[in-house]
Amino acid sequence: MSLIKWEPMREMESLFDRFTRNMGMGGNGVQELMTTADWSPRVDISESENAFLIKAEVPGVKKEDVKVNLEDGVLSIQGERKQEKEEKGKRFHRIERSYGNFYRSFTLPENIDKTKIKASFNEGLLNLQIPKTKETIPHATEVKIE
Repeated sequence: MSLIKWEPMREMESLFDRFTRNMGMGGNGVQELMTTADWSPRVDISESENAFLIKAEVPGVKKEDVKVNLEDGVLSIQGERKQEKEEKGKRFHRIERSYGNFYRSFTLPENIDKTKIKASFNEGLLNLQIPKTKETIPHATEVKIE
């Protein structure tokens, strides 16, 4: 099962963002870089005899702010974690949690039942149960070389 396409540039961008957040900025080293960046929820993917299970951690996100879609064999999870607004008399000195939009996608195998996918959301954990159909016969064809 192919899970996700590796995007080296996105990974480098994420690494650079984490590096700059941790290094801080300013001449005296006291002031820190405080940015809001897109983030990516962590997932666990497992497989049993009858189904695939995807668990995505989306703490601080409301159920209404998460969308799951299946199109052309690609399952996508997207949404947004909204940042707290600065209130009168309250200043933030450090913001380390990531906020903003997120998007994850996974290519699913052909042996799934698209009509019976179930999703549940509880305390910041999105659970997707993707039932399998009977095993499909590989569509490999040998090509003779002349």
